[in-house]
Amino acid sequence: MTLVEYSLLAFSSLFVIVDPVAAVPAFLAMTPRDTVAARLRMARLACLVAVGVLVVFAAAGRWIFKFLGITLPAFQIAGSLLLLRIALDMLQARLSPARQTDEELEQGTAKDDIALTPLAVPILAGPGAISTALILLNQAKGVEQVAALFVCIGLVGAVSFGILALAARGAKQLSPLAMKLVTRLMGLLLAAVGVQFILNALEQIPMFRR
Repeated sequence: MTLVEYSLLAFSSLFVIVDPVAAVPAFLAMTPRDTVAARLRMARLACLVAVGVLVVFAAAGRWIFKFLGITLPAFQIAGSLLLLRIALDMLQARLSPARQTDEELEQGTAKDDIALTPLAVPILAGPGAISTALILLNQAKGVEQVAALFVCIGLVGAVSFGILALAARGAKQLSPLAMKLVTRLMGLLLAAVGVQFILNALEQIPMFRR
């Protein structure tokens, strides 16, 4: 896999699983009385924290595997199953419990500042996003691809902030139907990514090698 191909895979996979579009309804529901400036501040902080969480877990992933005695194919398959579960919920245009529970949403609505939790973690940087970052790191070949992964994480954070900022400024103009359509399309892409990760993991197991 070339650097360009890996970068495209990393960005698309992370963007689809972070899915800032699906986070917009929860973001607006938890900040009904906040000003545009306050919403922008929360969105900026949440995206920065989400990027930091993904970078830390990606950087420490190999040591975590070594410490726990987990093989890379096993983690890839487990992470892919989680992605498939989230994708199935997205195909039905609903927020997956694997990203955020109803209790977390209720707690967020009652809090003065929801930037750190639940917006940053687990809505943006949830288990699925963390698993994806770790899987992508394990697929990276060389320092260039590892650096590309971290750049892609930063880009996804920047794009996520842009989407949340647009939502904060134009909440009344958002079409629920359009958001559901985008969520379903991204769910289909995420399902394909999850299946591909499983195929990549199987190729690393001797009995499945060609």
